[in-house]
Amino acid sequence: MSAAETTTAKVPPTRPSPSPRTGAGGPADAPGKPARKPSAGGAAVPWALLAPCLLVIVLVMGYPLVRLVTLSFQSFGKSELWGFKDAEWVGLQNFNAILGDGEFWAVVVRTIVFTAGAVILTMVLGMLIALLMQRVSGWVKALISIALVASWGMPIIVATAIFKWIFDTDYGVLNWLLSKLPGVEMVGHNWFASGPQGLAVITLLVVWGAVPFVVITLSAGLTQVPKEMEEAARLDGAGAWGVFRWVTLPILKPILVMLTTLSVIWDMGVFPQVFVMRGGNPEAEFQLLTTYSYQKAFVVNDYSGGSAIALVTVLLLLGVVAVYMRQMLKIGEVE
Repeated sequence: MSAAETTTAKVPPTRPSPSPRTGAGGPADAPGKPARKPSAGGAAVPWALLAPCLLVIVLVMGYPLVRLVTLSFQSFGKSELWGFKDAEWVGLQNFNAILGDGEFWAVVVRTIVFTAGAVILTMVLGMLIALLMQRVSGWVKALISIALVASWGMPIIVATAIFKWIFDTDYGVLNWLLSKLPGVEMVGHNWFASGPQGLAVITLLVVWGAVPFVVITLSAGLTQVPKEMEEAARLDGAGAWGVFRWVTLPILKPILVMLTTLSVIWDMGVFPQVFVMRGGNPEAEFQLLTTYSYQKAFVVNDYSGGSAIALVTVLLLLGVVAVYMRQMLKIGEVE
């Protein structure tokens, strides 16, 4: 044996690299064989699961929405309702009438201001209560949760009756309590003598019923905030506001966007609170889009005009939904 043979090591043959189509532990596709595509049946499974829900939505909301659109382009009053006359197509005449009416625009502005105030107050109070519940003892948290669920589950009519008694002119408990303060005389004060003051009372009623849902949802979201990130922010010198601004708020942003959008939709659709609080006949300064549409359709018997107002309200709500979807898509792209 020569010296070269004793110093040269034998190198084992290299193994061929696996094909990109070879799965972990699985066989490789045959050369030239196209990659497998998802079957058509697999793509149809989500639609099959959604079909019952979509069917219910079409049955429950499809016909009323189609009927609403149809009436808004017709001349439809009491004679057409009783069958004495056939409905006449008038095109955009109903929309021209309401868009050229100053009272309609006053109602639109009032509805937007009312909705903005109710949503902002709901979100602020909901966030404050949710943050408070993270810092109280267990039994206090349980009591707050019970009170929130009780107020949330109370029927709207019952809650409205309670608020009518609280703010009653002659027997209201609020006037009696405020009159106990030094220099304050509120006995016999009428909270509904002016539109802004009365709408403020109705706003409190709406917020009182909406806060529990916001608190419960935000409390669940706060449990997902990592404690390590909050502690790191404190070590970097951030105070309570800094931790909330730079740690808690970004994590809760998807939930806040969802809650804000739902609150806008719900508060723009407020009807029983105003209707019952004003005894079934809201004055002009208390009219919102929902009650204004009802008055046009069922009090004045202008069903086509009321339908046009309702359709404009639906379009406004669709604009809110479009903004919501855009924000959620942006959040999904960032994540």
